[in-house]
Amino acid sequence: MISVSNLSKAFGRTVAVNGISFEVNRGEVLGFLGPNAAGKTTTMRMLTCYLTPDSGSATVAGFDIMEDSLEVRKRVGYLPESAPLYMDMDVVAYLKFVADVRGLTREESSQSIGRMIETCGLESVVGRNIGELSKGFKQRVGVAQTLIHNPEILVLDEPTTGLDPSQIIEIRELIKEIGKERTVILSTHILPEVEATCSRVLIINEGELTASGTPEELHAVAGGEDSVYVSVKAGDAPVQEALGRIASVTSVARVGEGDEGYVRYVLKSKNGVDVGEQVYRAAVENGWTINELHRQTLSLEDIFLKLTTKEK
Repeated sequence: MISVSNLSKAFGRTVAVNGISFEVNRGEVLGFLGPNAAGKTTTMRMLTCYLTPDSGSATVAGFDIMEDSLEVRKRVGYLPESAPLYMDMDVVAYLKFVADVRGLTREESSQSIGRMIETCGLESVVGRNIGELSKGFKQRVGVAQTLIHNPEILVLDEPTTGLDPSQIIEIRELIKEIGKERTVILSTHILPEVEATCSRVLIINEGELTASGTPEELHAVAGGEDSVYVSVKAGDAPVQEALGRIASVTSVARVGEGDEGYVRYVLKSKNGVDVGEQVYRAAVENGWTINELHRQTLSLEDIFLKLTTKEK
């Protein structure tokens, strides 16, 4: 659906995007993740034909962004970080205006506006001026204008910026519902956004693609180890040494003492290996008493920091 090859863009001496390449499959919700000024927005603007790349190439829905930009725009719905809304227009008038710009017939426009009002949950604000709406409803109107021409591909740049927690949840659910029928690129630096809506993640940093894959695959790329926490009461038994002999355990550390003689340990295991069952078996075989046993995997936030933070 989208193919990007060695795409680059500089503004003077500042290289915003440096030779990135990736693919987006049909029907995929792709999270485009990175810190501020990583190159996300510049990439989105090139893919939607708002900016011309300095080098490299990209096709969107089979059309080249340089040679067939009008065909690309017909097939893409783009919601920039600051939604292009006219505050003095009411919701329906604005959507009709966008439909006219998109070349929809009167009948197509009427049907599409009705569908967008229902899809984006705008029934309660029909007839109101956009400038009077809450930030959450303004974002909903922005999503509606993005969808008005029934595009195959949606490009959403920081769609929940500035929203309150309840509004963020609403927009996330809307994106998930939309993603069932369309290809979506969701650009964000908010990690829960990615976890809640995306099936695959690209991480970009300083204009370069750092990693690509599902959260599980990125866990492996980051070289993260899982942690298992166990709290054991075993008297003078050599618990730490016994835990260290468990297969796949790479290290054991004593991290504190609790009430009634319990001692807490953290075990590091090889990536993806859950050693909780082996820890339980060791406790049974040795007659230890356990009051805590849980696994903690590397979070997407940990992965993100590992892949975007340079060691000093």
